[in-house]
Amino acid sequence: MTLSWQTILAIGAGGFLGAIARAYSVHLSNKYIPLDFPMGVLLVNIIGSFIIGILFAYFAHYTVSDTFKAFLTTGFLGALTTYSTFAIESYLLFGTSAYLAITNMVLNLFGTIIAAGSGYKIINFLLK
Repeated sequence: MTLSWQTILAIGAGGFLGAIARAYSVHLSNKYIPLDFPMGVLLVNIIGSFIIGILFAYFAHYTVSDTFKAFLTTGFLGALTTYSTFAIESYLLFGTSAYLAITNMVLNLFGTIIAAGSGYKIINFLLK
């Protein structure tokens, strides 16, 4: 990928939209699923991982410009998923409950990998 001005602007625009989507998604999740567990962050990480799996499978079958790929993956999904937030929330959960902290880490780690692989396999299956 070349970091042309168009690509840099695409990443910025995608990041802008992804950050808004993350804030809105986490807010709604916390509002409607009130738990002492960072469910909103877990959900955006799993959903974002699933979407990146779908996109990479799609990109393997169809030609898409590098600029548009950067907009979707580095920009939008990079801002939507929240691994830095996941890290600090996991650390802080240890102050409350080691069980919740470890549960959060395991679900985020394995949930996102399974989601990314599932998205990839589903699209590969559908596009064959």
